[in-house]
Amino acid sequence: MTQTRPARTAALAPPEPDLTPEAMIARAVAMRDELIAEAPAGEERGGYSERLHERFTEAGFYRVLQPRRYGGYEFGLDTFFRLITELSHGDPATGWSVCLASDHIFHIASFFSEQAQEELFGPDGHFCAPHRAAPSGTAERVPGGYRVTGTWDYCSGITHASHFIATAMGPVPGGDGPLVPLACVLPRADCTVLDDWGGGATLGLQGTGSNSVRVDGTFVPEHLAEPYDWKGFELPPGGTPGYRLHRNPLYLGRSLTIYYGGLAAPVVGAAFAALDEYEQILRTRPTTVPPKVLRCESPDYQRWFGEAQSLADSALAVLVAAGADYTAAGREWERTGSFGVVEDVRSRGMAQQAARLGAEAVDRLFATGGTSAAKRGSRLQRCFRDVAMYRTHIGAQADLHFAANARVHFGIPTPL
Repeated sequence: MTQTRPARTAALAPPEPDLTPEAMIARAVAMRDELIAEAPAGEERGGYSERLHERFTEAGFYRVLQPRRYGGYEFGLDTFFRLITELSHGDPATGWSVCLASDHIFHIASFFSEQAQEELFGPDGHFCAPHRAAPSGTAERVPGGYRVTGTWDYCSGITHASHFIATAMGPVPGGDGPLVPLACVLPRADCTVLDDWGGGATLGLQGTGSNSVRVDGTFVPEHLAEPYDWKGFELPPGGTPGYRLHRNPLYLGRSLTIYYGGLAAPVVGAAFAALDEYEQILRTRPTTVPPKVLRCESPDYQRWFGEAQSLADSALAVLVAAGADYTAAGREWERTGSFGVVEDVRSRGMAQQAARLGAEAVDRLFATGGTSAAKRGSRLQRCFRDVAMYRTHIGAQADLHFAANARVHFGIPTPL
């Protein structure tokens, strides 16, 4: 079956061509009270509301990493991490969901062909899609593409997605060799979202829209399936297809920093959310033993608050620096041709340290916030549960990744 190449999409201007990163971040800050108010319903429902989705779409949050050629803002990882942190300052689950529905634009813009990008980002530039990296399905070669079948769990952000990126085992496009993981992009309408998230199904992050997704023999054209080797691929001398198309080193496709930084940002946001709740406790409640004073006047609570505040501030600084270092490494590649996995794992390590600092802040605050902080409905309890759920993710097992970083440094082959 011959695929007809679609006519080239005319360049799409972003909805607000003069929008700045600072103005976008300010929009997230302005929504904080609304995110706080909606968080309990989001937990029960399993994801944020359609109304919030519309607000996020209008604000441009899904377009932070999207190429300007296709209606995006092309702001960079440091801005993206700041945005997700601010949304998570309102509700960590919402921040996680927005992140994992929009950060994979980075991979589409880096690794997929011009034909694929024109199709996926056109005609209006709206695109959001979770990617489930575990190859939980099959991609059977058929004329013109693949027949994809499987079920993928933990598809965070699927609730309001336009597409889904499924990793399935199949032969490489144009070849009949051994099966490899393929990232296959399907319209959301061609997927079945299972009702297995929210409503107490998990300890935390219940509002992330992390439902399972089933695909039953859906056809995916060959240009919408790319080998999934994004973590440690060999960067070609001329850059990725996305760099050659967009001429921005953001799209060189080094993926470790964005994978792990995207997971860290909601944890850092949770630290600030917990700090807000703790401050409210300190300003309004007395100590439990005489002489009773407001807790903010107690040296013990002052020490606990000050330590957590420094942990949260340090976490954010490290996370944003990881994004900035990634950008600098891409620019260095343009000058020297050098941007290897070594640089990417260094920035990934920073992102993971940011998450550890943020989680430590939440631990301190929850442990000293008093028993009322552990009651159902407490925002501090929700932050603690969300961070506890993050810690079960393979991306949170920092010691494993730090060892891998060292092996990369010493030139020892290692899975990333």
